[in-house]
Amino acid sequence: MSSRVPSDLDLANMLADAARAAVLPYFRAPGLAAENKDAGGFDPVTAADHAAEVAMRELLQRHRPEDGILGEELGRIDGTSGRQWVLDPIDGTRAFLSGTPTWGVLIALNEGQGPVLGVIDQPYTGERFVGGRGIAEMTGPQGARPLQVRAMRDLAQAILFSTFPEVGSAAEGAAFRAVAAQVRLTRYGMDCYAYALLAAGQIDLVIEAGLKPYDVQAPIAVIEAAGGLVTGWDGTPAQEGGRVLAAATPELHAAAMELLAAHTGD
Repeated sequence: MSSRVPSDLDLANMLADAARAAVLPYFRAPGLAAENKDAGGFDPVTAADHAAEVAMRELLQRHRPEDGILGEELGRIDGTSGRQWVLDPIDGTRAFLSGTPTWGVLIALNEGQGPVLGVIDQPYTGERFVGGRGIAEMTGPQGARPLQVRAMRDLAQAILFSTFPEVGSAAEGAAFRAVAAQVRLTRYGMDCYAYALLAAGQIDLVIEAGLKPYDVQAPIAVIEAAGGLVTGWDGTPAQEGGRVLAAATPELHAAAMELLAAHTGD
């Protein structure tokens, strides 16, 4: 085995490869069991989630023992470097359980001021979206190509995605519907794949609420590297999650933010 220390980009790809290998045997496997993490609803976790996060943590402990880790399933490890790897082994476990290939593995590197590198990986389709460290690229069955957001500036022609039709609270749902009423097309249920599609220039807006840091840090890095922007609904940094607005252009971002603010009082 080579003793070469991998770059951050190489390591991020190694993490994604390890998660792919860990998770794919479980996808569409008969009888996959899920535990519910939410006594008041349904927030599933499977053996695949745990296997993927363990595989990534083992690589980080080997190659970046000084860095911190924040993972959805196994919590936080504080490092000494001021850097933190933020992991979501399966973003979209409901989709995973349903056999729908819109879930993904999320990997981000945060150096304190926000994510500087992100990976959105879809193991089943073989697509990987990488942003940061001077790269904005996707690879997949059709090869590699640059990531670049669309130049859409007209809200009336925009395509909007969100994961859940209710979005969040009743007020948040009403605010989302105010934006949805103005766009050309609204679709639901895409989990992290929606952010990948925005970075790839296929759609224009993603609006969600109730997100965690591990849900959004990789998408932030990928979308920003592709020329888009991601903030909270009020324009503040979104790396800690909460209400998130991702847009292809400043014009769309401003138009959506104005409508959201009008219906939430922000």
